[in-house]
Amino acid sequence: MRPHDATPAWDREIAVPFRHRVWFTDGSLDPANPAFAHALRCACPGREAPRRMAAFVDSGVLAAWPDLTEKLYRYLLAHDGLPELMWVESMQGGEACKNDPSCVEDVLDAVNNVKIDRHSVLLAIGGGAVLDAVGFGAAIAHRGVRHVRMPTTVLAQDDSAMGVKNGVNRGAKKNFTGAFAPPDAVVCDRAFLATLPDAVWRGGFSEAVKIALLKDPALFETLERDGPAIRARSMDAAWPVIMRSAELHARHIMDGGDPFETREARPLDHGHWAAHRLESMTGFELPHGEAVGIGLALDTVYARRIGLLQQEQATRILQVLASLGLARSHPMLASMDEVLWGLEEFREHLGGMLSITLMRDIGHPIEVHEIDRVAMEESAAELLKTNE
Repeated sequence: MRPHDATPAWDREIAVPFRHRVWFTDGSLDPANPAFAHALRCACPGREAPRRMAAFVDSGVLAAWPDLTEKLYRYLLAHDGLPELMWVESMQGGEACKNDPSCVEDVLDAVNNVKIDRHSVLLAIGGGAVLDAVGFGAAIAHRGVRHVRMPTTVLAQDDSAMGVKNGVNRGAKKNFTGAFAPPDAVVCDRAFLATLPDAVWRGGFSEAVKIALLKDPALFETLERDGPAIRARSMDAAWPVIMRSAELHARHIMDGGDPFETREARPLDHGHWAAHRLESMTGFELPHGEAVGIGLALDTVYARRIGLLQQEQATRILQVLASLGLARSHPMLASMDEVLWGLEEFREHLGGMLSITLMRDIGHPIEVHEIDRVAMEESAAELLKTNE
């Protein structure tokens, strides 16, 4: 090869396969239920069965389920070939754990202290924030150890647990530090949803609205029809929506061709540029699910104002959010100079040009690369009036 030849010595595409295993069940810690045992056993031929396990449990889950640790021990003893539970630790749930660097340090300390290796398992039981923090710890310990997710909120089960992202906040920036690391398995247990506070229950359905807008008009119609029943916590109405939302999120990740977000468009973040900014502006007191609902409302009104979305469809979207009990506005929308900075943060987080997903119709998204500042400010003012 000539010294200044621009041709690389090697230029080959490398495909790294991974499995995406998800169970939907009821009573996952009942020894008679085999789902959790299947999730813990390795699905890779020739790979050792897991030897040890450390578990991190959302403190809110432990408060609602005080016998959970005992149930976990009993379950593992009831099945052959499952790892030995070496460690169980409570972790504060919500954005608090994503804002506290010591939570990831606790995960790394547990990996070190109880010798969690690549043939062991880190188990995360809780809402999306706990799954994120534990998953990030798992991703950077030993360059990656197996982690299994047991999501316990609507938002985690219908969206975040399906993904391959793990991240924590740094300063005022949402998910600034993180890693792409697919979970070894996900177990969604509807039993955990029964003890959720009403606001946490409602907030999770913002992501179901989002994915329905992007990919499934029939699911949107289901939300239109069953929104009041879901808000009233009918599991018969809610569980099929949660499973369908999870399936659509997972299929996008598995079949969309860009699981690690190397391209500029990120359609699953419809409504999220404003949501993430509002979360940080409120010191993360505004929960993610509620923030996403507001972000969806803002982008819906904006799309209507610029002539992209018809009035009838915009009204339907806003009405679905209302029927589910989701907020469509927040006082922080009065500070649009600050809110609009979220567009730059969004572009910077992904890289490249600004790419925002808006709706032309229900089930028909489009990527735009410019935002009309005046129209966005007018959209925020319109939503603020709905709260007066």
